[in-house]
Parts: sequence; structure tokens; C-alpha cells
Amino acid sequence: MNHKLRKIIVLGGGSAGWMTAAALGKVLKNQYCQIQVIESEQIGTVGVGEATIPQIMLYNQLIGVDEDEFVRRTQGTFKLGIQFVDWHRPGSSYFHAFGDVGKNMEGVQFYHYWLKMRARGKAAPLDDYTLTSLACHEKRFMRPVDAGNSPLSNIAYAFHFDAGLFAKYLRELAEGWGVVRTEGKVTEVRQHENGFLRSLVLEDGSEHAADFFIDCSGFRGLLIEQTLKTGFEDWSHWLPCDRAIAVPSANSTEPWPFTRATAQKAGWQWRIPLQHRVGNGHVYSSRFMSEDEATGILLDNLDGEPLAEPRLIRFVTGKRRQFWNRNCLAVGLAGGFMEPLESTSLHLVQAAISKLFSFFPDRQFAQADIDEFNRQMHFDYDRIRDFLILHYHATNRNDSPFWDYCRTMAVPEELTQKIEQFRSNGRVFRFNNEMFSDLSWFEVMLGQGIEPRGYHPLVDVFGEEELARRLESIRGVIRKSVDYMPSHQNFIDQHCKARKIY
Repeated sequence: MNHKLRKIIVLGGGSAGWMTAAALGKVLKNQYCQIQVIESEQIGTVGVGEATIPQIMLYNQLIGVDEDEFVRRTQGTFKLGIQFVDWHRPGSSYFHAFGDVGKNMEGVQFYHYWLKMRARGKAAPLDDYTLTSLACHEKRFMRPVDAGNSPLSNIAYAFHFDAGLFAKYLRELAEGWGVVRTEGKVTEVRQHENGFLRSLVLEDGSEHAADFFIDCSGFRGLLIEQTLKTGFEDWSHWLPCDRAIAVPSANSTEPWPFTRATAQKAGWQWRIPLQHRVGNGHVYSSRFMSEDEATGILLDNLDGEPLAEPRLIRFVTGKRRQFWNRNCLAVGLAGGFMEPLESTSLHLVQAAISKLFSFFPDRQFAQADIDEFNRQMHFDYDRIRDFLILHYHATNRNDSPFWDYCRTMAVPEELTQKIEQFRSNGRVFRFNNEMFSDLSWFEVMLGQGIEPRGYHPLVDVFGEEELARRLESIRGVIRKSVDYMPSHQNFIDQHCKARKIY
């Protein structure tokens, strides 16, 4: 018997809804089954997810976008990493940069050699051996080129963009691939006797049935939670921020190729440069700070004039107990929320889409496939959660009750093990292809002030004189490579400058 899906409904637009719909439209080619997006202009989207990580390239390749056109249409800029200011202590700063750090030798990560030589006062700052960090400092950018074993052959980058324009762009692509959009607000969700979703009734009385429903309704989780009562796992005891104030501001300088996250006394502030404006926000804990104080801190720390009234966003960090329940899959904020500290929100949307294709169902909805999908998504969320907790917990800040709480709180056992292993000998292991690599963990743990007591013993294969020579050679290659790169602004002007918005 033919059990293939006949129709899929995506509830909700925004970045999550249209990323999902565009991917389905592109892959299914309007031949396998119908795809319908139901969204209401009356219901706003969060729309502040303006920074990404390099994995976004995989999504762009899947749907076949032209990168220059994509950047132009979204008023985008390029991103080589994240700068963390005042996190270890007030006045401190470090980069979590994309891509390689130095050059590995004899099967041992470069950073172990650097740790040894730094302890002996014979190494430059880590940024001098990291192409993307040095390029961030100097506001330079280029795409990788075919340059042999040069660092210029392997430049890792992502994007900043306007989330509203991104959703609009994806909608145009999706509709071109046969996705049908229906305007309307859901007033009733109807279910089969076995609890599976049957149809959605809109305000105009129309009823829309489907075999499979993808819930992109945001924090409300209209299908996954309000209807199916799936349950939510609250992580606010580890990640206590539960509010964000967001406001755009005018550009006051050329856009730099990185996101800036500056710690404040009860949270942190983001700064994301776009071509036509700057995205700003203050993520904070309402237990430790009032909305008025948080808004004041944000407005006092803008680099340009505000372009709109500050907007409050309430959230609870955590995840659904199941991402896929019966014939409903939650994607984006409907599935869970991780604050934007490491720009992982759109990656988690992308991860859900990728896994959906791996476990694409028919109308029998095999429970074993659903269980494995959920297991993999829980793993992704849990490991990213631990990486975010690291930023708050590993700090010397003791200047406010918020930081005292974060510094002294109990953390998940897996994170404790990672910190202790790093502290003992500088080793970091990537478990089961988790989101963040050992290089990411190294940069953040070191930046947050965790100092290893040792390094990998095989580093001692090289004598100090030979090791000093090699480090200086690597540093020189990185320096010449960055000198070759144009400025970030010049690259945008030449390849993907957007039209002005008036």
C-alpha cells in the first residue's frame, strides 16, 4: 500500500517557518506532496536572530541560493567569530573565532604547543596564530580561495542579516517552488481519535487538513504544547536570563566582521552590524534587574542613534520533552529556546530540517524513527546548553548578585568533566560530533579564565628552540594572509552591496 504523505502544513512563518518551507519546497519539488504555510500577519515574529554560524552554508547549499544575492537581499554582512567583552572580568576581551587555530603538528593540536611556549614566555597572543581572529581585529574579510596549503584556502565564515528580510527572501523562493501560503489565525485544532492532529480551523471558518504538521508557531507552541501537551524542560536554573530588550540603531562606523557580546551586571548586550543598521539587544535576568534598568543600560551603550522604540521579549530557556510527537514536529522556538549568546538559534532550526529529511515519515509514522529523531535533537540541545552555561559559570566576576549566582551554581556533570579535563592538561574532546569543536571549547575556556596546569606530553617531542621557530613561522604566515585580505567594507562594496532602504 502507498502510505506516502499527501500534505504537510507548516504553522507559522518567520525564519523557522520559511526555512522549513523553502527546504521542503526545494527537495520535494512540488511533486511528492503539497506543502502549505499558514501564518498570520496579526502575530508578530521574534525577528532578532540576526547572527549565524558557519553551518548555515550547508542550508544555503541545500536550497541553492546565490550567496551575493542572499547577502544583498538581507542587508547582510559577514561574520568571522564572536568577541566576548568583560566576561572573564571587567576589562577582559577574547574572540571565539571560526576556523583553525595555528597548524597542528605530529597529530597534536596546535594549541598544546602554544600552551607550552606561552608558559615559558615565548609565544605571542593566541589571536596572532588565528586568521579569523586577526582579521576581526583589523576589520578584514574575504571568501576562501584556492591557495594550496595557505590559510586563505580555508576561511570559515557565517553571516549577519536582517531576520525579517531573510524570511521574506525565503518565502519568495518557497512560493517559487510551489509552496502555498495561507493568511489566517488558527482558532481551533482538530484531532483524530488517536490524538494525532487532523486539521486547523482559521478565523474565516476554513478548515485545513494534513497528514503531517510542522509547528513553527514560536514560544506559544500552539500544536506541540497547547494541543498535544508535550511538556517542557526548564533550564533557567542554569541559564537564568529570561528577558531581552532589542532595538536597532544607526551605523556609526563601517561594519566589522564579527558579533560583539558584552557582559553587563545581570546579563549581556549584543551588537550585530548590518549594512543598513546595527542590531542591538540586552539579554538579562528579571530576578536580578528591572526592565527599566535593563533598557537604560542598552540605550546608554548604543554606538548610534536608536531607530525604533525598544522592544521587550520574554523567554524561558529550555526544550520540549519531545520535539516530534505523533504527527507533529516542533521547529525553532516551538521546540525550545537557547539564548543567542553563540548564535545557535537558526542552526537548531537547520538541524531539525536536516534530521527531518533523514527520518522523513510516511503516514504510518514509525515510532522507532521518531524516537531516534528526538534522541538526536535532545543531544544537540543539551551539548549547546552546556557550552552556553560555560560562559556564565567560568568567570572571575564578583561585582553583582547575578554573577555571584552564576559563578557558584552547580552545573551539569558533563560540563564539569570537560572543565576538569581541560584544567588538568589542556585536553578537550569532541563527543559524538557535538556542535562545538575542541577549538571552540578551547577558545572559550581559555577566554573565560580557565588555565590548564599542563599540556599534551607529546609536545615535548620538539625542543624549545625548534618549537619557537615553528610558532614564529606560523605567525608570519597568518600575518601575511591577513595582510592580503581586503577590508570587510571593500569586500561588501565589490560583491554584495545592498540597495539603500529609505
